[in-house]
Amino acid sequence: MPPLLVENPHSLGRFVGREIATTEWFLLTQDRIQQFAETTEDRQWIHIDRERAQRDSPYGTTIAHGFFTLSLVSYFLQKAIQIGSGVRMSVNYGLNRVRFPSPVLAGSRIRARFTLQATKDIADAVEATFSVVIEGENSDKPCCVAEWVVRYYS
Repeated sequence: MPPLLVENPHSLGRFVGREIATTEWFLLTQDRIQQFAETTEDRQWIHIDRERAQRDSPYGTTIAHGFFTLSLVSYFLQKAIQIGSGVRMSVNYGLNRVRFPSPVLAGSRIRARFTLQATKDIADAVEATFSVVIEGENSDKPCCVAEWVVRYYS
């Protein structure tokens, strides 16, 4: 699905309360999970030891770190929305709430749905609050649900 094209940050306001984008599927491979484990020093067996995960995990395989899934939110937003002009820089201002209702199995695909909850004008910026739901393919429950605040500076 092509990204939503928005003229400028102030134009986001007309999308408040609406789901504005669903991204394409993204494959979360074991190699990517391993790289994340190395980068973050989080080498828990459930993420990197396939044999033990097959034997001891209720999922039967390794799973992605919740923080890895969450970290992909900025990648997904780039695929979901393009702002035509008026943005000198965008800043991840933070998260209000994050939950990981279901695991992301190694080798599975995920995608994100974005709903714009609110916009607010602040000095030299527009602050946008997004509801982000990351879905796992063939999963009944989302794997990550977050409320994310982004500031677009002009």
